[in-house]
Amino acid sequence: MKKLVIGEFLTLDGVMQAPGSPQEDTEGGFKYGGWQMLYHDAEGGQIIGELIAAADALLLGRATYQIFAAYWPNAPKDNPIGDKLNSMPKFVVSTTLEKVEWNNSTLIKKNVEEEVANLKQKPGSGFLYIIGSGKLAQSLMKAGLVDEYVLLIHPLILGSGKRLFDNGVGPMYLKLVDTKTTGSGVVILTYRPADKK
Repeated sequence: MKKLVIGEFLTLDGVMQAPGSPQEDTEGGFKYGGWQMLYHDAEGGQIIGELIAAADALLLGRATYQIFAAYWPNAPKDNPIGDKLNSMPKFVVSTTLEKVEWNNSTLIKKNVEEEVANLKQKPGSGFLYIIGSGKLAQSLMKAGLVDEYVLLIHPLILGSGKRLFDNGVGPMYLKLVDTKTTGSGVVILTYRPADKK
């Protein structure tokens, strides 16, 4: 059975909104977009690259899919992350999209928990990887379908913004299985549910 892994950039106070750019997600008047880039370094990039390389497929919500699909097909050709993201299977959860055009993308419009449980049963040595996609990640956490959390905690407090572990998510009991720290002070914590090996 495949693992379902959530990988997220977070601030110290748990904000996940718009790590990549100021225009990424301004919902709620959020004005701190691009905060993750202050701490981007080679070590962090290598860790993200290794995660993506080990994944069998991406599982994305609509907004994250649209951001990725607008960027990665046109990314520089010598970018190994771009090559992997463009070629790997992608499953996009959305009730509003009518089609998905990024290479190897499949749209999931209903029965999300059942569809994800079925994807986890497919053969393969990698895992299903959720990046961003906060609402989707939260719904799968509540359903008990997440097997691992890779949280890249940045030494920054914003005080506002969308959070991964928001009201209604939890309680969850986790065990720490790995830690790494980058030169810029990002701490990468890997957790699994306490009842999963």
